Amino acid sequence: MQCITRLATALTATAALVLANQTTAHAGAIGSTPVRTFEYSVGGVTMKVPTGCMFTHIIRGGGKKITYQNAGVDCAFVGALSSGFCNWRIDFTYADTRNRTYRTSRGRTHVECKNDPMRNNSPQTLPRYGKACAHLHVNGVRRVSQCHHITK
Repeated sequence: MQCITRLATALTATAALVLANQTTAHAGAIGSTPVRTFEYSVGGVTMKVPTGCMFTHIIRGGGKKITYQNAGVDCAFVGALSSGFCNWRIDFTYADTRNRTYRTSRGRTHVECKNDPMRNNSPQTLPRYGKACAHLHVNGVRRVSQCHHITK
């Protein structure tokens, strides 16, 4: 049920963000980016991630203060039937207004395969305005990112 609720939230957010991949986070923001189809090899077995998955990044707070941050994948239709994401991790990065990354919160690599990988990040106060991004890595390769602008 939680997966369906997150998917519905992701699809609603995606519809609202059709024209913009990045949003401004005054009190909070949510955005989703489609995960493109890709193949990768695990232990000599070829894994395929089909269409139907969305990478969603949620951020809450105000100004440079982040009170909640979460990112994860939700899959529906054919995507929900896949073997999932193996050797995955989610990183959070923070960049200044000149797009220079000054902080990275690297997630741990999960060797198990999971259809709905997800990670929370701890609350924090950023030293600069700019943007906060979440990145999904699968088998050592960055596959999708989703960002929000952090402004006054």
